Order: sequence, then C-alpha cells, then structure tokens
Amino acid sequence: MTVPAAKAATAFDPAHIARQFVEARLAARALPGFPGPLPADMAAGYLVQEAAIGLWPEPVVGWKVGRIPLELQAELKAERVMGPVFAGHVWQADPANPTSLPVIAGGFAAVEAEYIYRLGRDTPADKLDWTPEEALDYVGELLVGVEFAGSPLATINVLGPRVVASDFGNNAGLILGRAVPQWRERPELIPPCHAYVDGKLVGEGSPDSIPGRPPGSLAFLLAACAARGRPLRAGQLVTTGAASGIHDIEAGQTARITFGDLEAIDCIAIPAGAREE
Repeated sequence: MTVPAAKAATAFDPAHIARQFVEARLAARALPGFPGPLPADMAAGYLVQEAAIGLWPEPVVGWKVGRIPLELQAELKAERVMGPVFAGHVWQADPANPTSLPVIAGGFAAVEAEYIYRLGRDTPADKLDWTPEEALDYVGELLVGVEFAGSPLATINVLGPRVVASDFGNNAGLILGRAVPQWRERPELIPPCHAYVDGKLVGEGSPDSIPGRPPGSLAFLLAACAARGRPLRAGQLVTTGAASGIHDIEAGQTARITFGDLEAIDCIAIPAGAREE
C-alpha cells in the first residue's frame, strides 16, 4: 500500500531523527527544533537513541541515569531515563587545570554533581530484574564526578523525557573525580556535594537527594540495559543522578563541584569546536 506523501512526511522516523541529532553533535551545530514528530512514548525515544548509538563513531563506555519528574511518571510509565556515555567524552579531573566542556552555541549545556559507579565485573545478559543490593555486588568502586549534560537542542528538557531519551539522554560527557574510600563499609561517609557556577552556589545535595539513592538508579540501569541487549561490562561507568540539580552553563563560564574533603572538580565551558573530539 502506498503511503500518501503528506502522511509520509510527518511519520515518526527514528533513523532520520537519530541522523539529524548525530550530525548536529558532530558538527557542533544547534538544531532549531526537534527534527521530526515527537516520540509518542519512552519506547519510541529509545528507538531513536539506539539508532543514534549505531551512528556515533565511538564505543559506549558507560551510562547516565536521570530522574523523570514525578508529575510525568504515571503518563510515561517510567521513573528514570537513561543515555549512553561515549569513550571520547570521559575526562579525568585534574586538580591543577579545569576540564574544558565544549558547548554548542544555541544548544543546551549544564553541569551536574554525580555519584558514579564503576563496574567490577560483567553483569549477566539474561538478568532482567535487579534489587539495589544485587546491583551493588557488581560494583568495583564509587567515584565522585560531574556529568556534562548537553544537546544541540536548546529545548530538550522543556520537551521532556521522551525527547531526552532520543538524544543520548542529554549527555555530552563525564568528568571523573576521586574514588570514595570505605563507601561500601561506611556509606554514611560518602560526602555531600555542592555546585558553583562563576563562584555562586547553585545547588547542593548528597546520595539521599537521589530517589532510591544511587543503588536504586544502578538497579534500574542494569535491568534496562539487559532488556536492550546491552548488559554492562567490567569497567563501565554509571552516573546515578543529578544529586545537586541541573545547572545551566554557557561558554566562558566556570563551574566548581565539591565533595567534602575530596578534591574539587573545576571546569570551564568553551565553544564547541575549540576542542578536538
């Protein structure tokens, strides 16, 4: 059956949308709007994400987890959203030099304080249900860090979690800080976090700021990845949620994220394209 041209032009096309997002990210070019009809649900958003992962020229080395606003959870039948972290967008924090974060002019950019798990062993491919306690058994270490949230689409968060899922979960990179000592034996010693932009305190939090705490995010992620045929491997990273909130940043601005007595993580937003990918 032939589809009328007008109907075909407005059909939801995950491959086309994925290509527009990937090309815009690679060219450091903003998108004026979502490149097609909006995904009808979270599953449709992840169809775009899967297509985009296949187009991206780097391997997946981890995943980010974000919280879906409470008022949208019933409608979307989901509490969290996920997205990939790619090999070329993981940076080790340097106490002597701020990490450069390439911001797409006209797009979206923000920093988030994160508690990050590094997997210590491979997770089983056929395990689709996880408790937080089971998930923690696969963790090698807990680190502090910063998620660099970013997209060519300035309105990505305004349009909501279905669109966030479409564009790599609104992830543009990850800065790794120090490992947290004795985190497993003494979870009460995991330090709180504070976020500053241009020297002004913009957010603060702790592991308790994340609903279900970080282990709850990890359990969600392991189940979701297994269901997508992407079980996690030893060494992969999982960011567990924006513990300090989401803090917009523009090129030229600086950010500092602190975690108690651990070394602060400093970063500076620069125009995308000034840094080689």
